Parts: sequence; C-alpha cells; structure tokens
Amino acid sequence: MVSGPRYVVIGGGIVGLAVADRLSVDDPTAHVSVLEKEQTWASHQTGRNSGVIHSGLYYPPGSQKASMCKAGATSMVRFAEEEGIAHEVCGKLVVATDRAELPGLQRLHDRGLANGLEVRRLNAEQAREYEPHISAVGALHVAATGIIDYGAVCAALVRRLERRGVLLRLGTEVLGATTRGAETLVQTSTGTIAADVVVACAGLHSDLVARRLGHSPSARIIPFRGEYYELTPEATPLVQGLIYPVPNPDFPFLGVHLTRGVDGHVHAGPNAVLAFAREGYTWGTIKPREVYDALTFPGFWKLARRNYRAGSKEMARSASRRLFGDSLRRLVPEIRDEHLTKATAGVRAQAMKPDGSLVDDFLIERTGAIVHVLNAPSPAATAALEIARHIAALVTSGR
Repeated sequence: MVSGPRYVVIGGGIVGLAVADRLSVDDPTAHVSVLEKEQTWASHQTGRNSGVIHSGLYYPPGSQKASMCKAGATSMVRFAEEEGIAHEVCGKLVVATDRAELPGLQRLHDRGLANGLEVRRLNAEQAREYEPHISAVGALHVAATGIIDYGAVCAALVRRLERRGVLLRLGTEVLGATTRGAETLVQTSTGTIAADVVVACAGLHSDLVARRLGHSPSARIIPFRGEYYELTPEATPLVQGLIYPVPNPDFPFLGVHLTRGVDGHVHAGPNAVLAFAREGYTWGTIKPREVYDALTFPGFWKLARRNYRAGSKEMARSASRRLFGDSLRRLVPEIRDEHLTKATAGVRAQAMKPDGSLVDDFLIERTGAIVHVLNAPSPAATAALEIARHIAALVTSGR
C-alpha cells in the first residue's frame, strides 16, 4: 500500500534524476518513478556536453538562470565531494583577441559583478600567466567556473535512487495520459502507471511530450547540433584550463571554446547548426517529420533571417576542419588543423517562441497535476540540483 504521494518523473537526464532525488529526499513516504525511453541514463544533452560547471556569468541579473546557476555551481561541487566524483574548480578565461571586443568584455565583467561573482579584468600579460599560449589583448578571469563529468553525476544519482527504492524504468516511452478523478494515468510503451503528480523533464522532446500529456506548450523545441573536436595529445599542453571567446552579441550562442576536462583531454567546440532530427548527432541523421516540424515553424525563419550571416558561417565551419581550426587559432594561434580529431557531437534543445525569439530563461509550465520543464539547456546541468529544489517546492505547494 502506497503511504505517500505518487510521483512520476519523465526523463532520465540530469534534471529528471535530480528532481526524483529531491522528491524522494523531501518526502521519504513518497512513491517515485522515473521513466526513460532510452536503455541508458543521460543519453542525450547530459551525456554530450563539455562538462563545465558554469558560474552564471552570462545571464541577466535576476533571471532564474543567473540565480540557479550561481547556487548550482556550489551545490554541484558539494554533491561531487559527497559522492567522490572527479571535479575541479579551475576558473576560466574569457579572452578578447581584438580591441573591438574590449567593450563586450567590460559588459561581461559588469554583469558578473551584478550576479555576485568573483570576476577580474586582466591585461594581456596577466592573462598569459593563466594560459601562456593564448592571443589576447585582455581577458576576464571567472574564479567559480569548474569541470566535472555529468555522466558520473547521473550515475551517482541513480545509485541514490536505487537505495531509496525509487522505481527506475529504462526503455519506457511515454505515449499519452488520461485522468481518473484526482490521479493521472500515464500510458507508456511498457504499460500504464498511476500518479498524483507528473513532472516531465524530456529535454529534446519536451514540447512533444507536453502535447502527448494534453498541454499546449508556449514554445517549440528546435534542435541545434553542437559539433566538437578533441586536441591530439601533442597539442593538449597548449590549453591549461577553460578558454572562451567574448560572445558575439548578435548571435545567440557562445561560440567555440576550449575545455580541458577532468580526464585531461581538451575539447574544442561546440558550433551551432540546425540538426535534421531531435537526436541528429550527424549530418546523415535525418528524420523528415522532425525537419518538417522545424521548417514549418514560423519562429525558425524569423530567427534565420536575423542570423543568416552568422548561421552561414556556422554551416561552413561544420563542413571544414580548417575553418573550425581558424576559430580556435583566434584564441590559441599554435593550434594546427592536424591537432584536431572529431569528437562526439551533442544536440541542444533550444526552446523558441513563434516570433523567432529564443527562450532565454528556464521555462516551466504547469497543467493541473503535470509540471512541464520546457526549456532547460545550458546551464541546466550545473543548476540541476537547484532546478530540482524549485520544482519540488512547486509540486509541494500545488499538490
């Protein structure tokens, strides 16, 4: 006999697992289930990123991204220490390679201070004390940024959930839902499961799952593939930590950067190109229905018109290792094309409004007893434990 509330969490990435962990901690009487359509945990965005613990530098003061990322950087490090997960708070450099980028660097500095971060402006000589091989006219050092293996974080969360008796169901796709009195009956590929509250953390499929559950989401997911290279062992000494460019204010993504991971390997990327499937990790992965859905969404064309020059460069860079290398050489001139080997790509689930604007903040909507996490791209991995805390409070207050 179930003594407490029945929670069903949809999605086995870091956000879904963190939500299940928080719900099971907050109410030990609760019966919590996690449904994941893949055969492994963290198969998509969580397991295919650069493993950075973000500081909250880039986000508007007062936004959920800014506050949850800053708090999340602390709670994620604490979690890693408790669970014995390899990590390092190494700081990062945002590098201006041209004097025209210095005003943008100053704006980032001011935003970092507004978000309560430890940030420091550096001249070229000071910057090269951190990264001797960079080309810089100035830089910003952000102390709170770190590195971690988010796959290992998810494995630790799964172990915690198993110890508490949480029902973990891999290979279980959500097909729909009906209501019966106060309960929700979730139909899945492996049967029906009853819940008092459902939390959908479906990432790349968040809007599709929302519609299957009877909700009309305010945004559409458009998938953007981020491609990575890895530096050869010969070239890895060129990068000591994390090296980022000053973001282009006219383009909605950060630009390619260099990241030394906890395993010592250096990853370069990601770029941002439209993926031809929600799980389109290569150019050859095409799902016509998903391409049709993206190309017939009015917001996509409005975004494309505003960013066609930058978008064209991203497409060209995707097709050319030389052009990808040129972007990296702006930061570290000694990197050669032969230093770059292809690495695993990821796909970013970017929520977009019909007017073509990208959803800048986390987006969580609710319909009755179902909570929909509709936009949780980077820095969601960093902020996962704080997102979970927020959702648990939302669920408890509205139950």
